[in-house]
Amino acid sequence: MFSYRQLFDFTQEVFIKMGCPPDDAKLATEVLLEADLRGVDSHGVARLSGYVRLWEAGRINVKPNIRIVHETPSTATIDGDAGLGLVVAPRAMDIAIAKAERVGTGWVSVKNSNHYGIAGYHAMQALARDMIGISMTNASPLVAPTFSTERMLGTNPIAVAIPTGHQPPFVADLATAAAANGKLEILQRKEKKAPTGWIQTSTGEGTRDAHALKEGGALLPLGSDRLHGSHKGYALSSVVDIFSAVLSGANYGPWVPPFVSFLPVAENLVGEGIGHFMGAMRVDAFRPADEFKQHMDNWIATFRNAKVKKGQKAVLIPGDPEREITATRLKKGIPLLAPVQRDLEELGKRFSVQF
Repeated sequence: MFSYRQLFDFTQEVFIKMGCPPDDAKLATEVLLEADLRGVDSHGVARLSGYVRLWEAGRINVKPNIRIVHETPSTATIDGDAGLGLVVAPRAMDIAIAKAERVGTGWVSVKNSNHYGIAGYHAMQALARDMIGISMTNASPLVAPTFSTERMLGTNPIAVAIPTGHQPPFVADLATAAAANGKLEILQRKEKKAPTGWIQTSTGEGTRDAHALKEGGALLPLGSDRLHGSHKGYALSSVVDIFSAVLSGANYGPWVPPFVSFLPVAENLVGEGIGHFMGAMRVDAFRPADEFKQHMDNWIATFRNAKVKKGQKAVLIPGDPEREITATRLKKGIPLLAPVQRDLEELGKRFSVQF
């Protein structure tokens, strides 16, 4: 087990050694470590070496000029200048929140960015302002559309964070694929098989081989197959891709520059970098905030008290598992798989940072 502070200090120092300004290094570390705290181990410090790899390849600008290239009172398009998505995305959400404070809602589409960590972090930025936060991003083309064998879409997550009164906030954070690629990477490190319905081979046959992507296979959309609703996951993923990239001028579909090392960057790119989409909605733009939060508390309490199936303890509210894991990990520490520890040790040696 490693304490949050141990991992925070190490990660921040690596970002600084990469050349990030101290404030950006701190912000990037906060976003990355939030994933580990919430139990989303696939998107935490296990990804640190991936950001270093992209930086070494010249794909990440550690001192970006993040700027608005188009705007209206309630909207903006941001050019992230190839910066760390861990920095670009929170800045974009800050702009969305500022616009919402002035006119009720704020919507920001981002181009020329990179992988932004967990979607939930950015959506949750709005909670402290009594706002609903929305966050989405496109990602490495690893997912085959329904009926296809070709990798065309990313796992393209959507996160929505909703403020409450006395109850913990409602935080939904989900991939639009049957599983995020990071979960496959964890299975690979553990040398385990993938569940049925996550992946298909290069010819479209279902497989449990966690390494199938590296052999030309593809992740499946949420729903896994047409009979179980994969067309719905495909549609949701498409919406994320369009909002994040077609709207902003980023690359979309199979042209999205990949985070994974086994995919090359596509030729004849159609945009700039990868794209995100952020939204902030002031609750009191719709009804009094206290009144809304009272009813959100009632909504949550009602669902918690729903009758449960035999063998189940209770109905969970989106955000419950992550909140419980956060409390445990702040107290007992964050577990790291042996391959991740070795990876961080190697980074420490490379940057002369004690791990």
